[in-house]
Amino acid sequence: MEAMHKQQQPQGGKLTIAMVVDSVGNQGNGTSNSALQWAHELERQGHHVRLVGIGAPVYAARVRHVPLVSWVAAKQQMQFAQPDDDLFRRAFNGVDVVHVYMPFAFGRRAAAVARQMGIPVTAGYHVQPENVLYSAGPLRYVPGLPHLIYRLFHYWLYRDIRHIHVPTDMTARLLRRNGYRAKLHVISNGYSPRFTPSPSSRRSGDGKPFRIIASGRLTHEKDHITLIKAIERSRHAQDIELVIAGTGPLRHYLDIQARRRLKRPASIGFHRNADMPDLLCSGDLLVHCSIADIESISVIEGMACGLVPVIAVSDLSAAGHFALLPQSRFPVRDAAALAKRIDWWIEHPEERAEWSERYARHTAQCYSVRSSVQAFVAMEREAIADR
Repeated sequence: MEAMHKQQQPQGGKLTIAMVVDSVGNQGNGTSNSALQWAHELERQGHHVRLVGIGAPVYAARVRHVPLVSWVAAKQQMQFAQPDDDLFRRAFNGVDVVHVYMPFAFGRRAAAVARQMGIPVTAGYHVQPENVLYSAGPLRYVPGLPHLIYRLFHYWLYRDIRHIHVPTDMTARLLRRNGYRAKLHVISNGYSPRFTPSPSSRRSGDGKPFRIIASGRLTHEKDHITLIKAIERSRHAQDIELVIAGTGPLRHYLDIQARRRLKRPASIGFHRNADMPDLLCSGDLLVHCSIADIESISVIEGMACGLVPVIAVSDLSAAGHFALLPQSRFPVRDAAALAKRIDWWIEHPEERAEWSERYARHTAQCYSVRSSVQAFVAMEREAIADR
């Protein structure tokens, strides 16, 4: 069985943890957001954190340019950091444990330097091979390639890691299926307390359009096009306003499709993370069509703000388990089924109000960053004890 930590403050002294993230300062990237969120909460709980990566306040890394790959990654708000042994030694001097976020050159070298210094190393699994392949065009259709990338990541980093943080049970199952033998600690990335229902939330009515919000990279695996097609099919298409918060290589394509198919102008583009709570509180429904997702913090954040979600059910996405009733699920890529779900929620405003409160309460109870960080600290203590 995977390790499921009890949500209580672990005993022992305060830790000094180095967190190695290629892009620390880029708050348009989900992994960067999560790392910063955990760092702030760790500090709030009395621990000491040293962030190491591009944009870090003290231990800043230089950008590493990888031909073609860096260009594709930049469209998804991702940069690769240049490995630097001197930087790692300065950052790791005196720390209790080093936690690595990515299996790329920066994280791999950081782990090697930490071991040379006699420091225990843990890692998180935040890059899903299926997501990588959806950015690789026709390569994603090559049989066996996802398994090859799982094994490649294992060879690069995870084979030498005894304790791995995974955000969901689905991730743990995929790693086990692909030969990972480390202890897997299932801990949600959690959400910031900034995301909470607002008393002044905008809701449809009084002539206002029904606002549907989606959040996620503008890439093939997020499948925003299914949402656009579903709104086109809706009985209430003329009353629906669509907002997609994200950036990525498909923005131009999605803009064209939205203009061609939708009755009302859609807003598609980047929103600062600081602005997301207000945006989510302005919506009436959250739709998540993603085909491949390790966890999907955007869904958790939306639920925390009181948005009822409608989520695609996919074997490669963990987001479906957030749904609390059948009306919050639809088969992945099925625009017709999604249109029926959208129409049901529009036509049942009392149920939507009731489930808005239920989703907000459920999220606060199960996915707070406070409890996630406590579980993470327990994992780090176990890794330190195992060395």
